[in-house]
Amino acid sequence: MTPFAGRGPVMARRPRVIVVGAGFAGLNATRELAKGGALVTLVDRNPYSTFQPLLYQVATAGMGTADVSYPIRTFAAKWPNVRARRAAVSKVLPAERRVEFEDGSGLDYDYLVLATGVTTNWLNVPGAPENALPIYSLSDAAALRRRLQHYLEDTAAGRRESTHVVVVGAGATGVEMAGTLAELRRHTTPLTHPELRPDQTSVTLVEQFDFVLSPYKPRLRDAAAEALRRRGVELRLGATVASVEPDAVALEDGTRLPSDVTVWALGVAAPKQVSDWGLPQGKGGRVTLTDALNVPDHPEIFVAGDLSGQPDPLPQLAQPAIQMGKHVGRQVLAAAHGRPLRRFSYRDPGIMATVGKAEAVLQLSNGMTMRGLPAWLVWIFVHVAYLLGGRNRVNVLINFFWRYFGPRRTATSVTQ
Repeated sequence: MTPFAGRGPVMARRPRVIVVGAGFAGLNATRELAKGGALVTLVDRNPYSTFQPLLYQVATAGMGTADVSYPIRTFAAKWPNVRARRAAVSKVLPAERRVEFEDGSGLDYDYLVLATGVTTNWLNVPGAPENALPIYSLSDAAALRRRLQHYLEDTAAGRRESTHVVVVGAGATGVEMAGTLAELRRHTTPLTHPELRPDQTSVTLVEQFDFVLSPYKPRLRDAAAEALRRRGVELRLGATVASVEPDAVALEDGTRLPSDVTVWALGVAAPKQVSDWGLPQGKGGRVTLTDALNVPDHPEIFVAGDLSGQPDPLPQLAQPAIQMGKHVGRQVLAAAHGRPLRRFSYRDPGIMATVGKAEAVLQLSNGMTMRGLPAWLVWIFVHVAYLLGGRNRVNVLINFFWRYFGPRRTATSVTQ
């Protein structure tokens, strides 16, 4: 049964499009399709969309889960031709043009947009899935925050010996996490947990390359590394993780780093269930596509975001997902009207990462770079601008400045 039953014969002639995934790519595809008049069903296993770039703030208790999430039904309600559905996809049946869900129900489609994103890639490191905590979803961030808060309380009460944190992976997420944790350790924890001795806590960042933030220019990498060291982060660069144990991270050179909490900020891959969908897959399990972002043998199926295996790979960041989502939405509308499809062309606006208070690095596509306070302010306002909902934008902006310029005892005020 169509979710648009009862809307009349005119609506029934519009293309039925299912968009699976309410991330950057899925939301932008839905917006384009909605404006073009398609009948859209937005499907996600969660009833909300998550703003992933700020998950590290949730994990370090600077923001609540509601600040970085937005109900997909509220998003869908902006257009009369969009419906939202909470469901997890179990099967994609291309020959039947049908999607089936884990609850046994299903929907038929004229066009399908897959924007499910990816999941944590443990890179076959022994002990990593069992002993490390990822930071890819809202539930991941909340679980990490609870673990940190619980361990700090136990250490202060004498029930634990220490709360040492090891962050694996020095991309933007790992650098942001390590920098924020180090600031909390140095400035906030001595006030909120005066029972702790300095040697009972530490923050270590492990990276297999000899530098942090590999996509950036050397001067920005060096600036970020120096900013981390100033905040008390121990950098283990050029180090490969051999295994993750319940209380340590073992490196291939035989070094054993004490770790009460291991944060896995390294590697992503396509969800395992994608292999059951009968679609061609390439590196990392991503779906192999044409340059128009549709499947070669099933041109009515489009893929956008991190799951997209287009001929020219792109970084797994928000901007590529946003642009792919918009492109896919427009191509579905073009196909529905019999117009030729256009290849996807990415417009690189640049990349940025924050290290901590008043410290960030920014690299534009034209080669221009920026660091320090100006880059940090740009980072904040760019991220706030992309949040969904005015309430979230106001809350996040207040939380940012309260966390970094308010009383130090309030820097980890979020408990739920």
